[in-house]
Amino acid sequence: MGDRDEILGSLRSERTVDIVTTGRRSGEPRTTEIWITPIGSRVFICGTPNASRDGVVRAPRDWLANLTGHAALVVRLKTSISAELTADAAPITDPDERRRILTHPSTQYYRDAVSLDAAMAHSPIVELTFTGEAAWVNDALRDSTD
Repeated sequence: MGDRDEILGSLRSERTVDIVTTGRRSGEPRTTEIWITPIGSRVFICGTPNASRDGVVRAPRDWLANLTGHAALVVRLKTSISAELTADAAPITDPDERRRILTHPSTQYYRDAVSLDAAMAHSPIVELTFTGEAAWVNDALRDSTD
């Protein structure tokens, strides 16, 4: 799986990962390149609405639909280290929690792409909780931010 310190370093500093979800209808594995956003001891996936073209509201993301159907996924680290971490995803729907995430300094790139109001209304946000052999990551992230 890789060295634990390298895995933690990658999760904290390298946004680009692949996620492998289970197709909501097909049940087949689906791989999506995406950014993760670590905030303190928590790791999120946030999506930006309208990032590609002005005036166009994107359709719901396949990755989000897949996670709604099957919360389990694999996070593939691929920049400085190769590792696969199993996780579950939980949507963040509470407006106060969404605002805390979307106004954190690490999410400035979302606010550069769209207004905070648009992000609050339309950005999908899920929190990752690592599972199985990767469950140690949850404690390690928590311990390193205490």
